[in-house]
Amino acid sequence: MNFSDITVKHVRTLKPYQSARRIGGHGHNFLNANESPKSEGYFINSSSFNRYPDCQPEELIERYADYVNMHKEQVMAARGSDEVISLIIRTFVESDGSEGILIAPPTYGMYEVAALTNNVKVAKATRHDDFTLDADILINATKNQDFKVKAIFIDSPANPLGMIFKKEELIKLLKELPETLIVLDEAYIEFADKEYDCTSLVNEYDNLIITRTLSKAFALAGIRCGFAVANREIIKTLLKVIDPYPICDPVAQIAVQALTDHGVHMTFARVMECNRRRELLDVELRSLPMVEKVFDSLGNYLLVKFKDGPKVFNYMASRGVILRSFDDKPGLKNCIRITIGSDEELDELMRGLTAFAEM
Repeated sequence: MNFSDITVKHVRTLKPYQSARRIGGHGHNFLNANESPKSEGYFINSSSFNRYPDCQPEELIERYADYVNMHKEQVMAARGSDEVISLIIRTFVESDGSEGILIAPPTYGMYEVAALTNNVKVAKATRHDDFTLDADILINATKNQDFKVKAIFIDSPANPLGMIFKKEELIKLLKELPETLIVLDEAYIEFADKEYDCTSLVNEYDNLIITRTLSKAFALAGIRCGFAVANREIIKTLLKVIDPYPICDPVAQIAVQALTDHGVHMTFARVMECNRRRELLDVELRSLPMVEKVFDSLGNYLLVKFKDGPKVFNYMASRGVILRSFDDKPGLKNCIRITIGSDEELDELMRGLTAFAEM
């Protein structure tokens, strides 16, 4: 059997998203996936494992709705925000070539991969020279396509850039493009100031979808639990498409514990520590002779431009410190993204970078 022949055409040439675990790397200090250094202990009751779980576990939905100050009918849980991204495309964007999505690279790679996996067109807007993004850029890009842009995906804070999409720009975009879904990915929003949280705008604009996750600030990347926050009709429609049992029982149990008052308190204590380490690392990196630029960041990572990024990346990998190279991304030659790990992990990072500088 020729497996290429039996594979649908658009998948034959598809390049999968290169997640940190998929890329791999032999090491012991993984600073390449924007994970929190550790998670607290959780307890699981296995007595219900013989039953299929609820599609949308009620207590989980209610707790997350309380967390974002929304009604429970405005919230959907999924297997990470990655599943939400794919569901939005599958649910709202035609795959016959008449519709597509718009992104603004450099940005999170799953937007494009999810679209191409579903045979949906992808348009790309060009950011300003300093990588900032505004509503006019996206509005103009939407109008200049040979297909209808059905959804625009924006990450804020942006990955890997670390910058936010200003709330006033988002409002302008929502008003100017009322028939276009604006998907704001707030995976890292807990690391930014509260003023940047745009969730409340869901109550004012029907075309806004917010995606969230427990993978970053909540330190629960391993359980794969994310959320969509949107108006009731969007949530109701997404629930027509989602798989029957997207949230397994152990995941729901752990997520509910994380969303208790105690769990949320621990999360924001963790965020404060992460931001403290980020500021210290920023200063230390700027002192290194082979560093050309450290991008300002409101996430749990720093994007750094080195004089020779690949050489730094390979040297650190040889020491067991695994980073994330963006050298092949447009405009990010010699750039490496560094996750804000624990104090011990960052000390090891700086020892390695200092040794490289002294070579």
